[in-house]
Amino acid sequence: MKYTTEWITVRYGETDQMRFVHHSNYLRYFELARLEWLSSMGVSYAEMEREGILMPVAHASLNFKSPLFFGDVFRVTVTLKKNPMATLDFDYVITNQKDKIICTGNTVLAFLSPETKKPMRCPKFLLEKFA
Repeated sequence: MKYTTEWITVRYGETDQMRFVHHSNYLRYFELARLEWLSSMGVSYAEMEREGILMPVAHASLNFKSPLFFGDVFRVTVTLKKNPMATLDFDYVITNQKDKIICTGNTVLAFLSPETKKPMRCPKFLLEKFA
C-alpha cells in the first residue's frame, strides 16, 4: 500500500546555517506523511493513543541524496512494506518539484501494550484498514 502527500513547502525555520533543510526535519516529514495517510483512511492517531494503543518508532534510517532548501516544494511517498503484525514497516521517498529524489528512508513502529509496555499484535481494526 502506498500514499503520497500533497505538495509541502520548506519553511525558513526548517533550514540550518548552510541553508539546507536540517537533517532532523526529514523524520518529521516522514511522520507527517504517515499521519496524513492514516487520517485519509479514517484512522485517528490521537484516538488510538486515547484507546491505549502505543506505537513508538523502534527503528529509523535515512539516506540523503540531495538537499532541500527554503522555498522548495516536495512530496513524501510512504509505502507499507508488508501487512502489520507486531510492527508497521514503512519506506519513504521524498521528491522535489523537479521530481528529483531528495531522501529515502525507513521507519519501523512497534505496537506496545499500554500495561506491560511489551510488544503486542496489531489491533484488528487497523489490520482491516490495511487489508
